[in-house]
Amino acid sequence: MSEVHVPEHLTSRALRVAIVGAGPAGIYAADMLNKSEPVSSGELSLKVDLFDELPTPFGLIRYGVSPDHPRIKGIINALHKVLNNDWINFYGNVGLGRDITLDELHERYDAVIISTGAQKDADLNIPGIELTGSHGGADFVSWYDAHPDAPKDWDLSATEVAVIGNGNVALDVARILSKHADQLLETEIPAHIYEQLNGSAVTDVHIFGRRGPAQVKFTPLELRELSHSKDVDIVLYEEDFDFDEGSEEAIRTSNQTKTMVSTLTNWLIEQEENEEAASASRRLHLHFLQTPVEVLGEDGKVTGLKLERNELDGTGNVKGTGEFTEYPVQAVYRAVGYFGSAVENIEYDGQRGVLPNVEGRVLNAEGTHIDGLYATGWIKRGPIGLIGHTKGDALETINHLLEDLGNLPVPTSNQSIEELLESRGVDYADWDGWMSLDEQEKALGAQAGTVSTRFGEITRDRIKLVEREEMLEFARAKKLAKSL
Repeated sequence: MSEVHVPEHLTSRALRVAIVGAGPAGIYAADMLNKSEPVSSGELSLKVDLFDELPTPFGLIRYGVSPDHPRIKGIINALHKVLNNDWINFYGNVGLGRDITLDELHERYDAVIISTGAQKDADLNIPGIELTGSHGGADFVSWYDAHPDAPKDWDLSATEVAVIGNGNVALDVARILSKHADQLLETEIPAHIYEQLNGSAVTDVHIFGRRGPAQVKFTPLELRELSHSKDVDIVLYEEDFDFDEGSEEAIRTSNQTKTMVSTLTNWLIEQEENEEAASASRRLHLHFLQTPVEVLGEDGKVTGLKLERNELDGTGNVKGTGEFTEYPVQAVYRAVGYFGSAVENIEYDGQRGVLPNVEGRVLNAEGTHIDGLYATGWIKRGPIGLIGHTKGDALETINHLLEDLGNLPVPTSNQSIEELLESRGVDYADWDGWMSLDEQEKALGAQAGTVSTRFGEITRDRIKLVEREEMLEFARAKKLAKSL
């Protein structure tokens, strides 16, 4: 980053920044800005307001990470430390385009950063994808993560299920579908999620990947977690373990690929050696080198999935063989990626699901940077990479914002954001409201205490609240207490 010049008008007041989206991307951006040299040296003071359309912060960590991922869920602790500071405010249940406009933010802040992420499922355009029983993986994740806007009921009547995709989300979806609900009682899932998963009819879950074992997109940690599910057999198929020159090169040059191939190969060997020992009530099948070509159905409902067999072409890529197989399944989940949504009054790249930008500087229709408007996270670069990659992404955006200090438009409104929201009757949640809600969810876990299950005793530490209105009650109570 080039040397930062702080303009004269920012020597007498704080730099005011609005961040739209309170997930990891937005919080990391705020943290990077606060830790930047001009701020940490005292040359520049800072005030950040963080907005989210949900009543709670933490975005993807709270509503996109599987509940049985305590290590990743633990990232909330670090994000909590960032938000628990005087220089940053949280405004939950405030939607851009619903409760406030982009122009109103520009009138009150020197810069606006969009970090709304990607929540929708990417499309899979094959015949039959619209049938009843065909689901988006992101929709299922929202349901089992108890997102307040997700449906409260989910059809789990299928005995045989297909999951399309070979990334971490596909493994999460397949693992939650195949895992016995009693094992999930140690997580924060609320009662209605547990009860429905506990009543699931599933016996077999099939994961289908287009390429081979050396080209999978999930991580070793996700793969190993499959084996932690109790009373679930992992089933592999010897004909899927084909390695061309491109695959061998990937194994030689990537420790992650080597680890995953080694794990899968060892599982296959153990399966062949102990074939008669497989006796679990559920099975999780891992298939490779198959491309879905049609979701089959009768009377508008899913009855099967048709796939084409692939072969490696020498480079690690694949080509179809013209050989087709049909699997009888009653539900299909596509987990082929997430996709970002348009943001009101900002240009949108509908092909990639991102805001057009150059290294975080958001562009207008003519391809020119809009002064004071930036993006970070998946809405900036697309839904690729792990949560940790978001830090470097945020740093790039923040460096450009600091380089642009002299060109940022000066706010023109003296009305505070609280005054604006209250004048419109917006029922917003603040940081104190979140702290109160956080305490309540922990109290619910403590109240449940230790639960006896078929897999032993499990202690509940937290139970997630579901209803938006119920969550907002805690924010209202805290705001009322402060006003008295």
